[in-house]
Amino acid sequence: MTTTNNSGLFGLGVKNEAYQQYFIGQSYLNALAGDEQVDVNVSNVTFEPGCRNNWHIHHNGYQILLVTSGEGWYQEAGKPAQLLHPGDVVTIHPGVKHWHGATKDSWFAHIAITKGTSEWLEPVDDEAYAKL
Repeated sequence: MTTTNNSGLFGLGVKNEAYQQYFIGQSYLNALAGDEQVDVNVSNVTFEPGCRNNWHIHHNGYQILLVTSGEGWYQEAGKPAQLLHPGDVVTIHPGVKHWHGATKDSWFAHIAITKGTSEWLEPVDDEAYAKL
């Protein structure tokens, strides 16, 4: 069990209030880089234990997750959840419905490289999450 709130080299950032409506639990956001001309953003996202984002889809782009600390989950619709550890990389293609977040008992941080727009959908079912 990992109990530290270590957000890695890139820092915890601020409470993720701008996107709070799309998360269960508390997350933090540290914007690292962005370029409006190419519509790419790079952020360190940190999740408190049990925090996860809603199901969502990236349109006109993609997302790459670089796990930097803690333990977390990534799941695509219709597939089993994958347990993530520091050093893991997830490439999410356009149009793929998915979610990601911390395990129940660990902080979790990843660098998110995101191009395009996000369509936010329903929350991850509490019962399904509890079974992970």
